[in-house]
Amino acid sequence: MSHWIDIDTAHGPIRGWRADPAGPSRGAVVVIQEIFGVNAHIRGVTERFAAAGFEAVAPALFDPVERGVELGYDAAGIARGRELVAELGFERATFLVGAAAKVFQSEGLRTGAVGFCWGGSLAFLANTRLGLPAVSYYGARTVPFLDEPLRAPMLFHFGQRDASIPPEAIAAHRAKHPDATIHLYDAGHGFNCDQRADFAPAAAALAWRRTTDFLAEALQ
Repeated sequence: MSHWIDIDTAHGPIRGWRADPAGPSRGAVVVIQEIFGVNAHIRGVTERFAAAGFEAVAPALFDPVERGVELGYDAAGIARGRELVAELGFERATFLVGAAAKVFQSEGLRTGAVGFCWGGSLAFLANTRLGLPAVSYYGARTVPFLDEPLRAPMLFHFGQRDASIPPEAIAAHRAKHPDATIHLYDAGHGFNCDQRADFAPAAAALAWRRTTDFLAEALQ
């Protein structure tokens, strides 16, 4: 089952889309949104994690700025999403991810984070600042934070044709974090999202298998 929950934070309550597995739990995952809010795609990803056996919640990170944000994958959605990201800031967003993780930690569940796009960079910070095992899908804003040491297992997914993450940025990830696992795919940015022009089904399926395998091991 999936439903909205309320998450208490020092910045006020925010909502989260929670999905629970039908059988025994394999651990818990905080699903970190793109710049488009907790839209149908992110809710669907959350439900896929539950179907794979993980407790999952996608916190609505924009709620302290504007509640109920669901943007489209068009120029207007990108522009508004970037405005909301700038207004929220990385510090506050990371704190909200931590508040979502505490929902599961209070239930005694080992918890990780998986983020997409902007959320991919937040997943990295969830590792370095919150100590969560994390998976970053095409996080294009991570390079300025790469000097922060990892505190848990880390997995990165990048598209080889992603103009927002050039080869030198991927090389910096490898140089700064040789213990992390990095996978490259014949794909562009946003290849996991079936609502984007760059959706790459084969790459998305492979990355998903690697992600669930990684989480199963990291959260055991």
